[in-house]
Amino acid sequence: MSGESLFGGAARYTQLGHNDPQGLKLVLHRYIIDAIDEDGVNILEGVRSAVSQYVIDKVVEFVGRHHLAVSRYEMERLAEELVDELTGFGPLEVLLRDPGVTEILVNGPCRIFIEREGVLHQSDLRFIDDQHVLRVIQRILAPLGRRLDESSPMVDARLPDGSRVNAIIPPIALDGPCISVRKFRKDLLQSSDLLAYQSLDEAMLQFIRRAVGERCNILVSGGTGTGKTTLLNVMSLLIDGHERLVTIEDTAELQLNHPHVVRLETRPPNAEGRGEVAASDLIRNALRMRPDRIILGEIRGVEVLDVLQAMNTGHDGSMSTVHANSALDSLLRLETLVGLTGRQVAERTLRQMICAALDLVVQLTRLPNGRRCISEVVEVVGVRDDVYVTNCLFRLDRASGRFISEAANPAGEKLRQDVGAAR
Repeated sequence: MSGESLFGGAARYTQLGHNDPQGLKLVLHRYIIDAIDEDGVNILEGVRSAVSQYVIDKVVEFVGRHHLAVSRYEMERLAEELVDELTGFGPLEVLLRDPGVTEILVNGPCRIFIEREGVLHQSDLRFIDDQHVLRVIQRILAPLGRRLDESSPMVDARLPDGSRVNAIIPPIALDGPCISVRKFRKDLLQSSDLLAYQSLDEAMLQFIRRAVGERCNILVSGGTGTGKTTLLNVMSLLIDGHERLVTIEDTAELQLNHPHVVRLETRPPNAEGRGEVAASDLIRNALRMRPDRIILGEIRGVEVLDVLQAMNTGHDGSMSTVHANSALDSLLRLETLVGLTGRQVAERTLRQMICAALDLVVQLTRLPNGRRCISEVVEVVGVRDDVYVTNCLFRLDRASGRFISEAANPAGEKLRQDVGAAR
């Protein structure tokens, strides 16, 4: 072990302060990984007792060499936590327990990025090697019956706490196995939290509350990590407790705090290519389950026609999300997805179907400072001369960061006063 590496670690710990056990563990984690590399040992194949002895020896060595004021009990506790990380989910363990980390991105064994308050930072943690990353992925997948190998190099999964995981491995991932973790929030956000975070303002919240109550069909649009699922969760809190909700997701993320929810999840094909249950299958089945509302986690494929038909056939108040950069783009995105189904639908007919299905599009954005907020709320009016007619009801003024209510818009003002009256 080089002197530079040792003293660099001690210096980082000194900067963190001796009263920061978490900081010490981060430094020790890196120190032990470096020691494993230098010693050429394969502790991952050993029994837990052997791994524990190796780690405690290294912890004692580090603490003694740098004269740190750490008791024997504290050293043993730190060593036990480090063993959990090495034999469990590796360096992901400490990040999964950190409530301030919202996303974890592993780009090969040596580069781990984390998101805090909407901003990405590179972590000092790392895996031992590619095999260490693969072992962690397999530990995640083992209880779920999912497969990941050269013939199926991509997978979506869910951790026991509900966090969503995506993994992709070589030869598809050129720089080593990659993991993306969207962490599950244990504390469900309320509408008051969105106000505090400036994700929306009071006028916008009151409008959305009334739109949900009046059973408007709502599409939540935005890019990755803009808070689409979070907003769906908050809107579910505004639904009357007597209604029956059916949710459909590829990977269950919605945390609907509602007394009557049926949760459905898609299933990928097995190793023989059989047994797949797609979102479109679940939507058709949901129609037979007497739902008051259908909530589709995300529209991303051939299920688009099924959900549009459901919204057009009496299932008012349904909601879903889609990836798009603006409210208008979200409508065009739905057209594109219909085209990918291979079904031939005239453009005018398709646009009329989309307009008949949707009442509102709520567009989300993430600003450079990490703030996630609603950038516009748009009413879908209809089609005129084969072009979508929409009304912007609320929008974000990016220069000032404040929300603007388009009160001068007569159609928007009428919708505010009597949203859903046509129903």
